[in-house]
Parts: sequence; C-alpha cells; structure tokens
Amino acid sequence: MSIDEDVLFDEPQALMAHEAEGTPGESYDRGIEQVVRWFRSHTDLEGRFSSVLRQALDEVLDGQRTGRYDVNDLEKTEKTYLGTKVEIVCRAAFDLPVGKDMDYRIGTQEVDAKFSLEGTRRANWMIPREAMGHLCLLMSANDRESTFRVGLVRISEDILTRGGNQDGKRSISTFGRSHIKWLFEKGKLKSNLLLGLDQATRTALEQVPVGQNRVDQLFRHVHGRIIDRNTVVTVAKQLDAPKRVRDARRRLASEGVVILGHQKDSPQVARALDLPIPDKGTWIATRLVPAPPVGDGRPRVWIGDTAYVTARPDEARCPAPVIDY
Repeated sequence: MSIDEDVLFDEPQALMAHEAEGTPGESYDRGIEQVVRWFRSHTDLEGRFSSVLRQALDEVLDGQRTGRYDVNDLEKTEKTYLGTKVEIVCRAAFDLPVGKDMDYRIGTQEVDAKFSLEGTRRANWMIPREAMGHLCLLMSANDRESTFRVGLVRISEDILTRGGNQDGKRSISTFGRSHIKWLFEKGKLKSNLLLGLDQATRTALEQVPVGQNRVDQLFRHVHGRIIDRNTVVTVAKQLDAPKRVRDARRRLASEGVVILGHQKDSPQVARALDLPIPDKGTWIATRLVPAPPVGDGRPRVWIGDTAYVTARPDEARCPAPVIDY
C-alpha cells in the first residue's frame, strides 16, 4: 500500500491541538503517535507483521538447505543475524526509507528496529547508546506459541536498566515496558507446522529419507491442516515445492489421499468438506472414501457421480477420485 507522507504528517496544527491529550499523568509523545498512525493506516497490519516475522525466521532457518525448522537449532551468530534479517524484511514490506541515524525514517521520525526471540523467557531488546532519544520499533516472536509483539517506545535513561553488556547496550526495564505503545501485544504469527507436529508424526517423517519419500510421508500423515511451500522444501531439502506436491498426489492416489491447492476444483472440494481453503503456494491433504448410504454427519462432496467424505482412521483405503487440480 502506498502512503502519502505529506497527507499523514504535514498536520502541525491538528497535532498541536492534541499535544495535551492522553491520560492524566502521562506525557504525550507526538512522534510515537505519528508513527503509530502511519502503521495503522495500512490494511491488514497484523497480517503484514506476521508475514515479515515468518519470512525472516524461515529465511534464517534456511530449511531447504538445512532441514531446520526450530530456532533453537540456530547457531549463536545466526540468532544475532536474525535481528538484521527482520529489519531488512520489515523495511521491504513497508517500503521504508533508511534513516540518517537510525534504521528507518517514518515521516519526520528516525526509528530503530529491534527484534528479540521469545520462548521460556520474555523478549529482551538490547538498546545501543546511539538510540538514545530516538524511537524504537520493538518486535518479538514466539514460534512455538505462534504469537508476536510489535510496539514503539522512545528511548530515554529512565526506561533502561542500569547495567549493560560489554558493548554498552542496555535492556528495557520493567518500568520502561509500561511505556511501550503496543501495535500488537499478542499478534497471531503464521504457524510453523513442523514445529507443532506431535511426536508420532515427527517420528513417521524421520523414518524415511529426505526427498520425495518424506514429502509423501508428510501428506500421508498430516491431514486437514494448511501446508505451505516452506514446509515442503524443508521436509524435502529440495527445491520446487509444486513438483514435489504433484508427485505426492500421484504416488498417494492409490491410498485415497487427495492434496488440494488453490486452483480449479480444489477450493470447491475443500469448501464442501469443511476444510480450510488453501491460498496460492499452500496445500491441504485429506483421505477420501465413498460416503455411506445413510448420512453420518460428515460433510460430503460430489465428484463425478459419487459422493465422498473424509475417511475415518478405521475405514479401509480406496483409490482417490479424479479431481481437476
């Protein structure tokens, strides 16, 4: 989305009129409000930040080459670089110019980007000396919980801890956290499917070698959940996810497994079966059997002259119907 900065920021009279607004006892930060307003002018802001963080995590994990899908498997240097990757992807996603002193310039404000991983410990943003007086765009992600945070704060002595690391960086104190202006305090991060698999499914995947066999195993065992391109190439450790999926369709058809995409008849079949509908670059698998003569409550879809339903685990396998993918 293209934003006209003059329209958003050249409003000194209107902004001055609101300088005194805010809750009693709080100081109004015009710069923070400008930047918050700029971000909130974008459509689907939560989805944008979710995509930024998902892309950055996946690119550093580099699953297609390494097979990794857990940030705990990253080297220390890679975790450090993750902050830079988030900064770069965020700049591209929002078309942000580079600031004179900080990472971004948003309207009249210099804004530094800071990222922290969250897990068993809460986010710990490390703030450099040169950020003093400037705004920081604070971002964090918890891949296991599929959540993220994004907020803004102006750096000052009173919001930082006293002790720092050897580079002179300090973290935001408990008091300082109360001054963060949150865009999203618990946003929904695009899920990492492989990280969330149960142990039985994970074991089933690991029992076969990487490549097409493991992609087959993925679609054989993971049904009713959206599977994206990155998941496929991470499992395969090979490029060309669409080809891997096409081959899996052919190889699993005798077992009754269908793999629905975003084109042709796939969305209608998914909708009729009450399954999530895949977007471009994503797929969803399920095993089908002919519908019983007497309805049992399962959604059914007509393919050709036969009605099909999603199979139960104890139902015998039969060949998949022919679907126009």
